Amino acid sequence: MSTLLIALAFVVVVLAVKGIKIVQHSKIIIIERLGKYHATLESGVNIIWPFIDKPREIIWRFTLEGHRGETVYLKKTVTDIDLRETVYDFPSQSVITADNVQIMINAVLYFQITDPVKAVYEVQDLPDAIEKLTQTSLRNVVGDMDLDRTLTSRDTINGTLPALLEDATNKWGVKVNRVELQDINPPEEIRHAMEKQMRAERTRRATILEAEGTKQSAVLIAEGERDAAIADAEGTRQADILRAQGESEARLLIADAEAQAITRVVEAAGADKAVPYLTALRYLDSLEVIAKRDGGGDKLVFMPFESSAALGSLGGIKEILGVGK
Repeated sequence: MSTLLIALAFVVVVLAVKGIKIVQHSKIIIIERLGKYHATLESGVNIIWPFIDKPREIIWRFTLEGHRGETVYLKKTVTDIDLRETVYDFPSQSVITADNVQIMINAVLYFQITDPVKAVYEVQDLPDAIEKLTQTSLRNVVGDMDLDRTLTSRDTINGTLPALLEDATNKWGVKVNRVELQDINPPEEIRHAMEKQMRAERTRRATILEAEGTKQSAVLIAEGERDAAIADAEGTRQADILRAQGESEARLLIADAEAQAITRVVEAAGADKAVPYLTALRYLDSLEVIAKRDGGGDKLVFMPFESSAALGSLGGIKEILGVGK
């Protein structure tokens, strides 16, 4: 009797252990009852019927680091399905561009399981299906581009691939968040040709920049000389104008002074005596100019034929001034 009780207790303990399923956070377990989908166990403690309810296994891929630092990809079956975003780093694959250049591309895929039931029942090997679908889609996208566009359009490729993968992965209960291209490696001879082209392009740009600099320098020098010539001509013009204005004003002042002097002489001596007086003064001034000779101390005085008239004018001057009275 005691042996039976012990056996019965052992069976109860085994059933209890088998019937309790603890699911970690962000994971779920698909339960089949007698080979048919029954329930989805969420995180926490769950109770199932042992030997009747059984977790459904799913193929999952893991990435490990090898002994020499290389990346090792392993696949194994698991019962718990991770609902967090998963990263798949695919090996480099050969892709041919539109201009028939064979390049090696390494892509990284970020996806998340949104419907665990579809991920289990709609596809046999989910990691392999996602990898193959990504590779074929990448070949199609790059196959429509030439090499130069492929090397400069990573953002375009990264934005195009998730849209292409969405239709197929929705059926599998998977959402592809993004695809990133890590490396794009063209053949060795293509890289050498691209390096030569890049050096030639840099040399061309440097030559163009140097020529543009020389041109701009010549233009600035010419503009500076032009502005200086214009400023010099403007200054000379302004100086001539000011000089002419000064001479004009000086002449006007002299004329005004002479007019005032003549007016006073006329007022003092009268019109009949003022004319001979002024004529005599002009005559004497002319004699002084004629008598001057450059370069010597001797002066020659020439008395013109009309000197008697001038002497008569001097008598008029004496009378005007009242000398000898």
